[in-house]
Amino acid sequence: LLGSLQEQAEELDISIPEIHLKVPDLVKDFLASMSATEEHTTTHKFSEEPKQEQKQEQEPNGDGKGGGAAVAAAAVAAYLNEEEEEEQKPKKKRKQEVATHQDEQLMMLTKKLIEIRSILLSIDHNETLQLPSIVVVGSQSSGKSSVLEAIVGHEFLPKGTNMVTRRPIELTLIHTPGEDEEYGEFPQLGLGKMHDFKKIQKTLVDMNMAVPDSECVSEQPIELRVYSPNVPDLTLIDLPGYIQIANKNQPETLKTKIEELCEKYIRGPNIILAVCAANVDLANSPALRASRKCDPLGLRTIGVITKMDLVPPEHGAAVLRNADYPLHLGYIGVVCRSPENVKGNMTSALIRNEENFFQHHLIYNQRDIQVGTATLRKKLMNVLEQSMGRSLYSIVDAVQQELEEARYQFKVQYNDRRVTAESYVAETIDSLKHNFKDFATLFGKPQVRHEYWSDGKIAELPKAQLDDIYWLYKIDLASAALTKSGIGRSTTQLVVDVLMSNMERLANAEPFMYHPETRKQIMSFTSEILRSKFLTTSDQVENTIKPYKYEVEVTDMEWAEGVKRSVALLEKELEMCDSMATSLKNAVGKKKLKGAIKYLLDQEREDGRRQERLRQIAEEGGHATEEQLFDDDVKPYYSSKILEKAREALFLRDRAMILKYRIAALKSRQCKSAENKQYCPEAFLNVIAEKLTYTAVMFIQVELLNEFFFQFPREVDNRLVYQMNRRQILQFARENPPIQKHLDLQERKNKLEDVMDKLNYLVKRQADRQARAKMGSFSA
Repeated sequence: LLGSLQEQAEELDISIPEIHLKVPDLVKDFLASMSATEEHTTTHKFSEEPKQEQKQEQEPNGDGKGGGAAVAAAAVAAYLNEEEEEEQKPKKKRKQEVATHQDEQLMMLTKKLIEIRSILLSIDHNETLQLPSIVVVGSQSSGKSSVLEAIVGHEFLPKGTNMVTRRPIELTLIHTPGEDEEYGEFPQLGLGKMHDFKKIQKTLVDMNMAVPDSECVSEQPIELRVYSPNVPDLTLIDLPGYIQIANKNQPETLKTKIEELCEKYIRGPNIILAVCAANVDLANSPALRASRKCDPLGLRTIGVITKMDLVPPEHGAAVLRNADYPLHLGYIGVVCRSPENVKGNMTSALIRNEENFFQHHLIYNQRDIQVGTATLRKKLMNVLEQSMGRSLYSIVDAVQQELEEARYQFKVQYNDRRVTAESYVAETIDSLKHNFKDFATLFGKPQVRHEYWSDGKIAELPKAQLDDIYWLYKIDLASAALTKSGIGRSTTQLVVDVLMSNMERLANAEPFMYHPETRKQIMSFTSEILRSKFLTTSDQVENTIKPYKYEVEVTDMEWAEGVKRSVALLEKELEMCDSMATSLKNAVGKKKLKGAIKYLLDQEREDGRRQERLRQIAEEGGHATEEQLFDDDVKPYYSSKILEKAREALFLRDRAMILKYRIAALKSRQCKSAENKQYCPEAFLNVIAEKLTYTAVMFIQVELLNEFFFQFPREVDNRLVYQMNRRQILQFARENPPIQKHLDLQERKNKLEDVMDKLNYLVKRQADRQARAKMGSFSA
């Protein structure tokens, strides 16, 4: 049977002329998909067509010879076609696997480089450490925001008529496969995940409108990261739209400022996404004009034509063919209008809406025309990946240089000593506790001392009689001044003042001099602790010294110790008087000071004589004249400063004389017993002061000092350590300039090392990829 079929087939003379048809890409894709997915149906059609031809040939001829030949030819063709398809299947599968692998490699490289770019931007905005980004430029009515929102799938950009985009928005899209949630983050603000894109839009509006109207434009960028399974890995920068003229509420230089800002960002190696409206002549496009200035050959510029549904298809196709204003990366037409009432991500609905529009007009289905948001997304991914791939080795060299410099500086300045914000906080708090412990250890019992009164009759005290009530009254009055003058409150306040002054000294010492808020907190809870114990302590002291208000019993031992302490105090004061008198003589001169003192004494005698003469004349009932009151003798003249020094010398001389008398009295037999306390007031008051001090300090130690020394370290932990979060710890550490410098350099070094590891990994992957590509080309 097969031999007869072969003979019949050889007798057939079939000639098919060559026909060249230009089929649109859309039709080709459709036919290819049909042939790939419906092989069984295609085979079935091939088997039916010969039967129909057989019937048509048998009807006019009436014999089956021609029909048999046709059947044989059809069978041979079907057999050969099946063999060819079987051979092509592994090749197609291999090509699909290669394409899928290449796409995965592309996405992996782009994702890793975007991560590296984010790390480098967190270090600084140094131009040598910048990876390419896609910069979106266009006029305010060109549809820039719609293009970006179509790529992201959500409305999140500021919209309005009053110049709502005033700062560059650095938008990083991060593809998260296998996850359902979509959210945005503002790294600068630390607000965490924001799942509501309306809140993201409001935050962007607030941050943009924070720029005053007098400036309208700021170069400070806003960083926004969007995580979603529906977005590609891209880095986009949205810039303020170009304007033709500033209104009356805007600065006259606004147009120039926007142009300068855009020119700063569209420099190489960044990719320029020039957005133009289809219903506006490209000759008037400020985006194309700016891109041509920085990219004359159009090698880095992608033209995006928006609002394609507002122009006739012929006009739109002519624009997209870029015949008048050619760009190496071409033009892509988009509509960017999604159906209303779309919940969630609108990318799929928007792409379907665009496909319906462009498929309705066959002119947009030609090979040399690119349309649709899906095409734009793929184009951006490919171009960004290629640009980043070209920049890979140059950025490796730049990062290597910066890393070597950072390591050198870290070694020279800090000897590779690492520090963290947490360790600095712990060290600072420990130093405060250590200093406080030293202060608590050295802080002894405060001494309450009162000097004896200055009395003109003090020189007569040693000669006073036993029954002299003047000195008895004096000693009782002085004793009452100590015991009945609110000693509890005064001594407690004295201790509180000493504690507050010492705590202020500790709070103002290094390193707390760099932390004003912490210093305020330390003084605040110090005051709270002391204030909470003040009234209780003062009341306790007052209750314990009540017996001393009525009678003070003094033992012989206490009296002897009081006399000894009093003599020591008086001798110390006498020594101070002699020292000051000597310094006055050296400063003024011994002879001059002696003359000034004699002058003052003569003046005193003359004043006394004059007063006596006035009294005598007044008694006689007469009237005194100036000649009777003043002598004609000329006195030597001394300056007021010399006379003041002379008065000080006189006071020191008299005071030293009184101290010598009192020291001699305290050492005499008269002051050996407490019964003669009126003759030895210094010793008696010293004993009373010692008793009051001992009693007051004992309760102050228990009620105030012990509580304060116990509570203060715990308040430091509760208010300064345990309540601080990570952000506050970092802020506290960076308040200290030397620590901030140390942390910045250390962080820069660590980030550069991390970036270098990632780059080395990518370089190795790129080398492996190129090697596999070469091996594949050789095997082909």
